[in-house]
Amino acid sequence: MGMKRATTFAAAAVAVVLAASACGPSDYKASDTAQPAGAAAPAAASGPGNQPGGQLAVSNTEKAGPVLTDSAGLTLYRFDKDTAEPPKSNCEGDCAKTWPVVAAGDVTAAAGMNPSLLGEVVRADGTKQLTVAGWPAYRFNKDAKPGDVNGQGVGGVWFAFGPDGRKAAKGAPAEAAPSEAPAASPAPGGAAPAAAAPGLSVAKDPKLGEYIVDGKGMTVYRFKKDTAWPMVSNCVGDCLTKWPVVPPVDKANAKGITEKNYRVMDRPDGKQQQTVDCWPIYTFSGDKKPGDTNGQGVGGTWYAVSPDGKLITVQ
Repeated sequence: MGMKRATTFAAAAVAVVLAASACGPSDYKASDTAQPAGAAAPAAASGPGNQPGGQLAVSNTEKAGPVLTDSAGLTLYRFDKDTAEPPKSNCEGDCAKTWPVVAAGDVTAAAGMNPSLLGEVVRADGTKQLTVAGWPAYRFNKDAKPGDVNGQGVGGVWFAFGPDGRKAAKGAPAEAAPSEAPAASPAPGGAAPAAAAPGLSVAKDPKLGEYIVDGKGMTVYRFKKDTAWPMVSNCVGDCLTKWPVVPPVDKANAKGITEKNYRVMDRPDGKQQQTVDCWPIYTFSGDKKPGDTNGQGVGGTWYAVSPDGKLITVQ
């Protein structure tokens, strides 16, 4: 029985090929392991305003309606110039003095709030910031006491968080939920255009260094039993339940990823899989939110991927 399953597994794996591969053995003579991440990043700032959120709560305000607050009752805000997919803060330097970041860590969802909305993002300085529905969270240095929402609508880009992670209802432009987004107009001839795939990008972790994440900010992995020459995925069957393939992503939508041998391969199950430097890439079902790296080192065969497609083997 074991012999039969092994034979079937190998046959299926060998059948995974690239339609038009330009990968060759000369491409893979160098080390396939990324350099160690180096010294640990500095701890989160300890000054006023940069503390974790603690027990979150929802406060009803006259100016903004229901808003999300920290354990001290101070309003939490989001910045329109940040991104949620993947999470990224664009508030640095003087901006972060006016809008202190809410450090990741000690935080509990407010009553009635979906705990899965809470996450974290690694900032450019290596510190970790709380996210709500993917959006980095801040306080406002002109809010002096619980109930203040002086940051609501500042510059037309700062808004208090509603309890669902969207902008607080009053004083903010309407924001449709993802399911409320308008349908794409049919292309000439009646066929609806395909939605643009979210791009790969690079996140930073104090321990792993820079690593690839998908369009939702989820960590991307490689399997040591795969090969790039010939291009073969040895993750088939039940393996794919735990390690879903990363679907094709246009190179134009990828930021900070090596362009060398950035290809899509056809799998025998009919799926297409993105590769980086000809290595098949996956996500991990055990990662529940952006910033999770629970797949790192699993079985001694699964590792996060550096921007140039190499394995990050540091634990």
